[in-house]
Amino acid sequence: MGGVTDLAAFTALLAPEGQALLDALRDYDPAQELAVASRLRRDHPAELVSAALGQARLRQRAVAKFGAEDAHRMYFTPNGVEQSTRASVGAYRAERMRALGVRAVADLCSGIGGDAIALARAGISVLAVDRDPLTAEAARANAAALGLTDLIEVRCADVTEIDTSPYDAVFVDPARRGGRGRIFDPEAYSPPLSWAVEAARKAPHAALKIAPGIPHEAVPDEAEAEWISDGGDVKEAVLWFGTEPGARRATLLPGGASLTGRALPDPAVRPVGRYLYEPDGAVIRAHLVAEVAEQLGGGLVDETIAYVTADELRPTPYAAAYEITDELPFNLKKLKALLREREVGTLTVKKRGSAVEPEEIRRRVKPKGPNSATVLLTRVAGAPTMLIGGPAGG
Repeated sequence: MGGVTDLAAFTALLAPEGQALLDALRDYDPAQELAVASRLRRDHPAELVSAALGQARLRQRAVAKFGAEDAHRMYFTPNGVEQSTRASVGAYRAERMRALGVRAVADLCSGIGGDAIALARAGISVLAVDRDPLTAEAARANAAALGLTDLIEVRCADVTEIDTSPYDAVFVDPARRGGRGRIFDPEAYSPPLSWAVEAARKAPHAALKIAPGIPHEAVPDEAEAEWISDGGDVKEAVLWFGTEPGARRATLLPGGASLTGRALPDPAVRPVGRYLYEPDGAVIRAHLVAEVAEQLGGGLVDETIAYVTADELRPTPYAAAYEITDELPFNLKKLKALLREREVGTLTVKKRGSAVEPEEIRRRVKPKGPNSATVLLTRVAGAPTMLIGGPAGG
């Protein structure tokens, strides 16, 4: 969806005939698209039917990020679905802004308006800026569809030409995808990270959304860096300005547990104990494994592996705990024999520091039986190792 023709087709979707088509397609089965399209084209223009089917597909994809109630009222572009912030993450970030006293935000590179919606729902007024006419039109339609036009102003413009001085915070979400896929160099973002940092420095508060894999040395000294996971999946990193310069934080949604670094030295390597802890990905990205190890009274199984081991079970939101029953050198024949002996049919395979793929393990050992087990493939003191056990009880 791009260009004048698509913008015209999008505008047609907002008219009564387009709205009726979208309502009719809410729960349609994409596998039946050809038959559905043929039927609808008997009564509606072919271009409008194509636009409505495209929008219906995008809405179905967007449910995972925005929830069914919002997704089926909103409007998307393919890039808009791909690059939008998950609603739970946007709501968390908006609440942090509100708690900082922010009342007006310049949302630069706003896309289809996912973050602007979260900010507006937190009671913050937003200027949402995007240079693509179709994307800006989708953001405007989303503000209207969700009843937020009083708080969201959408402007189609180049973000580098926006005067942000009337706003007490800036939010920048640079495009991190190009024609060849994901962009890893922050200076190849659009706009570049260096420009976003300069824009942030001009505002009392700012948040810059960046890729979770950003090198720590690329984080400006005056910024707080926060890595956010949702349901165990790392979703993004944010550079905050006007908060805690130099801080490193891991925040875990949906619970909201947040761990701040204290510049602890790396934990010592020790023998595998009764329990193995797998830190959340946000904790690992934020380099806070040492803080978690200290909480757990544990050490590392290997100096290069982010698995923490300890002799006692301590509850923590920052890591999943496994009770270890066996520690064996890596050997598939021995693993197969052990699993057969214990009648393990449900096998969870996790790995860290191993080149072997979990699916390959399952294929080779052919688990069969009524019991379950977890196998963690890793290195222990440098040696390829299989740790066998299961999730630890609370």
